[in-house]
Amino acid sequence: MSIFKRVSNILRSNKEQPPSTASAGNPLEVARVGDIVSVDLEEYVISGKVIYFDRGFEPHRYAYYLQSGKNIQCLIVEKGRTYDCFLCSFIEGALDDPNDVPTRLELDGDVTFDLEFHRNDVSRTEGNTDFRSGDDIIFWRYFGPDQRFFFLQWQDGKFIALEGERTPGNQIKFLKNS
Repeated sequence: MSIFKRVSNILRSNKEQPPSTASAGNPLEVARVGDIVSVDLEEYVISGKVIYFDRGFEPHRYAYYLQSGKNIQCLIVEKGRTYDCFLCSFIEGALDDPNDVPTRLELDGDVTFDLEFHRNDVSRTEGNTDFRSGDDIIFWRYFGPDQRFFFLQWQDGKFIALEGERTPGNQIKFLKNS
């Protein structure tokens, strides 16, 4: 090996390596339990994460359980051509059978939500959530007046209801937990 090749190999080995792409990605998808999220000027810790996908395909929806003191909210991120983000509050209610879910919901007698879509997904969970990993989830999304949305989820006999508003993705900031 010539002296010039050796010197060039040494110079190449001392070059800075580009950052790893393993941690790269959209923060709306790659945030993890323990990370800090700032939404509408309030900071939360991610205490749980549910990833929704079809078997054999990339995830298309994420639900982050956000905790600030005793307050727990849910940030739902739906992936499409753009990211739709919804900051939601949990609502108490009761339904017994996913076949009984109506296409029109009325809350407190004054707000009506209409079914936008529903689908079956598979879940993968991290941290504290209401669901188990690897099981099917039925997901309903309703729209209502004033950009309000209602989400209903069912897994193995348990319903989770959420009400929230669309939140622009540029108002959501993530800080990685080191």
